[in-house]
Amino acid sequence: MGDPVSEYTSRLQQQEKDIQLLQDEIERLKDSQELNFTSSQLEELREENSRLKYRLNILKRSLYTAFFQEDISQNCKTMLNINQRLQQIFGEAISAAFPDLENPPLTVTPNQQAKFGDYQCNSAMAMVQMLKAKGQKASPREIAEKIVQNIPQNELIEGTEISGPGFINVHLKKMYVSKLLSNLLVNGVQPPPLPKKKKVVVDFSSPNIAKEMHVGHLRSTIIGDSMCRLFEFLGYEVLRLNHVGDWGTQFGMLIAHLQDKFPNYLTVSPPISDLQAFYKESKKRFDEDEEFKKRAYQCVVKLQSKEPDFIKGWKLICDVSRKEFQRVYDCLDIRIEERGESYYQDMMTAVVKEFEEKGLVEVDEGRKIVFAPGQSIPLTIVKSDGGYTYDTSDLAAIRHRLFDEKADIIIYVTDSGQSTHFQVFFAAAQMIGWYDPKVTRVEHAGFGVVLGEDKKKFKTRSGDTVRLMDLLEEGLKRSMDKLKEKERDKVLTPEELVKAQRAVAFGCIKYADLSHNRINDYIFSFDKMLDDRGNTAAYLLYAFTRIRSIARLANIQEAALRKAAETTEVLLDHEKEWKLGKCILRFPEILQKITDDLLLHTLCDYLYELATTFTEFYDCCYCVEKDRQTGEVVKVNIWRMLLCEATAAVMAKGFDILGLNPVERM
Repeated sequence: MGDPVSEYTSRLQQQEKDIQLLQDEIERLKDSQELNFTSSQLEELREENSRLKYRLNILKRSLYTAFFQEDISQNCKTMLNINQRLQQIFGEAISAAFPDLENPPLTVTPNQQAKFGDYQCNSAMAMVQMLKAKGQKASPREIAEKIVQNIPQNELIEGTEISGPGFINVHLKKMYVSKLLSNLLVNGVQPPPLPKKKKVVVDFSSPNIAKEMHVGHLRSTIIGDSMCRLFEFLGYEVLRLNHVGDWGTQFGMLIAHLQDKFPNYLTVSPPISDLQAFYKESKKRFDEDEEFKKRAYQCVVKLQSKEPDFIKGWKLICDVSRKEFQRVYDCLDIRIEERGESYYQDMMTAVVKEFEEKGLVEVDEGRKIVFAPGQSIPLTIVKSDGGYTYDTSDLAAIRHRLFDEKADIIIYVTDSGQSTHFQVFFAAAQMIGWYDPKVTRVEHAGFGVVLGEDKKKFKTRSGDTVRLMDLLEEGLKRSMDKLKEKERDKVLTPEELVKAQRAVAFGCIKYADLSHNRINDYIFSFDKMLDDRGNTAAYLLYAFTRIRSIARLANIQEAALRKAAETTEVLLDHEKEWKLGKCILRFPEILQKITDDLLLHTLCDYLYELATTFTEFYDCCYCVEKDRQTGEVVKVNIWRMLLCEATAAVMAKGFDILGLNPVERM
């Protein structure tokens, strides 16, 4: 026998050639129909066209099946996206049943009611109008029947039934679902393989130097970090960028104030403990003292000319800010690389020149502006005094990310109030030919504002913006109060108590943000986020800790569970076992949805559903049976213990994507 891999590859290559030949023949027949033929000749050509399309679909089906079987054998360590696999199966069935339809609708969703099966294909209803446009009349039910008749042999579907006007209910094979769960337990929670490794740049957090991080930066920081974690888990190369405001006219007044207040700053590091107060002092002088204002402008010119003394003063101010920012990032476990506006200063001249050379610049009252197609507001790329703007900085940044970083995906995480700005400069970048939106994904992931419990913008009692560090410290205090209220200080060691305090405090703040649709405003309430009932981090963290404790209380060692995962079939006979098993395996399709729409609350909703589904299972299905008198363990239902482990593994990975740090004991 020859090498099976070579034989297999040769067969695939031949099939691909056959497909290309058939596609060329179909195109030739399409073109020939525009010539003058008799009606009988045209009919013959149409029949030949239909036969070729049928043969083409058969070849495609054969080719896909071979690819999928190879995929299963080579990538069995990864989790299967069941929804995606069903879409492939039904896509193939629809193509075989209706070869003349181009891009037919494909809708597969989990069934909400168990009595109707596990998943549902709802394509038949939408196909009625498409067929009608081609002069073919058929009811949704007839279409559904034809689709079902053409479902190829597959490993996943046990059976189908048509209900209502044309819904195709799908029942999964329990044995195959059991194998998928065993695969998860043996190999861990592994994402489906990426067709191609892509590079993602996420621009998030982005506070301003010399100003305190406030509650608005909280949303960008939490949402952006979670997006990065998602793409990292899925196997993308991720660059986390912090586009801080570290350049501009405000640094002139800050350096001038620094020179007056700490004249020896070049030799002795100035003890600036409160940069916010320092900023306010310099701003007050700038607004009230004309002489100081003139000197501030001179400082800006010298800074932009990169005179060493002024660069040192600028760096000192930036370093004080960075230390404050890092306190926040350490609390929230954020990794991020700083590339502020100053990083792109030397690139801006080239950007302006490129727009000018392509004839895209207009002059308006001394300003150089750019109008992008379909946009009523221009970008100002050079001010009337010759200075650059935020628009120039953003254009230089996106150009660098596209051409130097070679990003395939760029995501900007800022408040929705900036959406118009992003629309305009994305349009300008496309106009000049820097990227094609069909090839490169560039997206603004906007979010709403944080409101207080009075449903007004979140402020302190005095009306000031809430400092982020104050908020995090308040969270720590309240989480400790909550733990002591539950008397956890009596059962946990001091070290365990502090770990639990931080997990609850920062986990609750993050989850409260991420569990809301980012597009909407959300109300910040410590009372709600620390409530251990409902869809909150407190509830999920406690639920996770309880699930993790089941094996420990039954005295089952981790090694024994690992061995059982390799040798024990995960039985799914009870309806609650079956419901939990399916829920666990929906994890990859949830992640796919979030990758597409960047709405992280979907993952929060899923984790809450998983936790409540587990509770239903645990209440109905005994995992560990104990003697009622002695409390001794008399029986362990090991397959149910494996379902506990699979639930905990998926929850842990979900927490990791959301940036939550669960602890074993709470």
